Order: sequence, then C-alpha cells, then structure tokens
Amino acid sequence: MVIIAGLGNPTREYENTRHNIGFMAVDALADKYNISVMDCKHRALIGKGVIGGTKVVLVKPLTYMNLSGEAIRAVVDYYKADAASELIVIYDDINLDVGQLRIRKKGSAGGHNGIKNIIANLGDDTFMRIRIGVGEKPKGYDLADYVLGHFDREELEVMAESLEKVDGAVNLMLDGEVDMAMNRYNVKNSSKMEDNQL
Repeated sequence: MVIIAGLGNPTREYENTRHNIGFMAVDALADKYNISVMDCKHRALIGKGVIGGTKVVLVKPLTYMNLSGEAIRAVVDYYKADAASELIVIYDDINLDVGQLRIRKKGSAGGHNGIKNIIANLGDDTFMRIRIGVGEKPKGYDLADYVLGHFDREELEVMAESLEKVDGAVNLMLDGEVDMAMNRYNVKNSSKMEDNQL
C-alpha cells in the first residue's frame, strides 16, 4: 500500500489556485484510475484504489496547507506505512517554471510550510516527493497573494500536460523506479531557442 498525498487548502475559494496543484494532481489520478476520494478520515479526504497493479491510498489533507503533516502522519500511522518507501507527496514549487517537475527521495522543506510540517510530524525528511512548478512570484507581488492566485488559461494548458507527466512519474515510482522517474522528468522545459540550437 502506497500513500499518495497532494497538498492544498480545502474549501471552494482555493480551488484551482497555484498552492492547490497537489490537490489537482490527486484529482487527476483519481479521475484516471476511477478512485473516489470522498471518505473523510484522519482529517483528510481519502480514497483507496489500484494504480499499475499497486494498491494506493490517495490523500487530500483537510488541515490547511501549513498543518498538512498532522493529517499525513495520521494516515501513515493508520496504514503502518514506511514513509521512506510508501509515501509520495505532491506539491507546488515557486522556484520551478510553470509545469516543470522535480522528483526527490528526501530533502529539506525548501521554505514550503506544508513540507516543513510533514517533516516535523514524521520526524524525518526521507519521503518521496514530486514538486510541480507554479512559476516565480512577479516582483512587487505578495507571496501569499501569488500562490493563492489562480492560473491563467495558458498556464492551465501547461499544467494539464504536467499532470500527465505526474501520472507517468507516479507509475514509475510505484514500480520502485524512482531514479528512472528522476532521470525522465527532472528536466527543464526546453524553450524554442534551445530547440533551435540543437
């Protein structure tokens, strides 16, 4: 059983905001693999199903972003999961270009309060994670206003492609091929200029 948790904020006002890309990723997986993420347990919405032959639990914490670790710790404890090998966390990253992925096996919170809280609650920073770039905050913008803002139409198109890549990455990770997922998806979105230079 592998726990796949997407980070975000509950309630309608936060739907489709940059900070909620983790929720959007879990919803995309739920839609593709016909998993209903509607059970309210462990201060989270959860759903059990199968992806690529592996039993999974999809999780959307209801604790709000900064307390994500409380719900995730409760789910990890309930399923007696080994966080290092049976937990994947999906979340937003303002240090990556829109739609860019960065997969890691462990590491610091990098300033992300949701991850900081998960590390604090698990007592360890060794768990798999998929960061999805939401773009750098424009100059003069308040960080909270930016991450709680909505994607524009062009960004949503990029994100739709990115969520398909998340599905590919998740399938590799569930097969134990984390290094392969990193090699395949930890690449910068190539610009037309770079393509022309090849």
